[in-house]
Amino acid sequence: MRHRTAAGLRLEQAMNKTLLPLVGIAAFAIPLALPAVASAQSSSGGANYQATLDPVATNMVDGSGMATVTLSGNQATVSVTANQLLDASPHAQHIHIKGAGECPKADAAHDHNGHKAISTADGQPAYGPIGTSLTTKGDTSPNSALAIDRFPSTGSFHYTRTMTVTPDVAAAVRANNAVIVVHGIDYNHNGKYDSVLGASELDPKLPQEATAPAICGALNSMPTGGAGTGDGATQAAAGGNSSDLIATGLGAAAVAALAGTLILRRRNAAAQR
Repeated sequence: MRHRTAAGLRLEQAMNKTLLPLVGIAAFAIPLALPAVASAQSSSGGANYQATLDPVATNMVDGSGMATVTLSGNQATVSVTANQLLDASPHAQHIHIKGAGECPKADAAHDHNGHKAISTADGQPAYGPIGTSLTTKGDTSPNSALAIDRFPSTGSFHYTRTMTVTPDVAAAVRANNAVIVVHGIDYNHNGKYDSVLGASELDPKLPQEATAPAICGALNSMPTGGAGTGDGATQAAAGGNSSDLIATGLGAAAVAALAGTLILRRRNAAAQR
């Protein structure tokens, strides 16, 4: 074995100064990256569902809205935002289940006091019977379907409430077979519920306008935070999603391997001089 020349020794020392810090960086980066990935993958929480609330066909409604449901077990947090409905009037709202999981189309309309409109009963084959009454307080069962003093009573509102729903409702939401319906229309645009469509088939003491469906939307599942999307906490801490972190870890490992290989080669070449 030959002795290393002065030039070879200086070359080896220069390579050590350049590559050894990279080995240290790689060794430090991998432990940082992998726990962050594990954190993103272990993120869990309630499943999220969303509905766009559109005007029910034929019912002369200009309003619109959005609804979300966060479901964990049988615990549901429901939010409903509605706009441009009849003001100063109660708007019953419900989660409907066990129907076709959709909103009624125009061909569901029937004659009501000489006018074509969709009543709650007309729409039931599409959205099904009531599963949960979205009241502002108290009971949320179908028994409160017409508890008009416990529903929002303005034309535009934002409603949020956490409640326990029945297993049937929870199962329907998870199966994308639940529909949010907000009721109460002003068919003839005279600023009040009146008898233009006759009496409600749900309660003859109420006008049909008070119980007819106004805006409606089918609930559909939304992506949640975690390995696929990267939850907010992980992204804030790591500056990116889990795929970025995996790439960082693999890049650091490659740097470590390359640095080690180059050092070994330089040492062997210098020893043979």
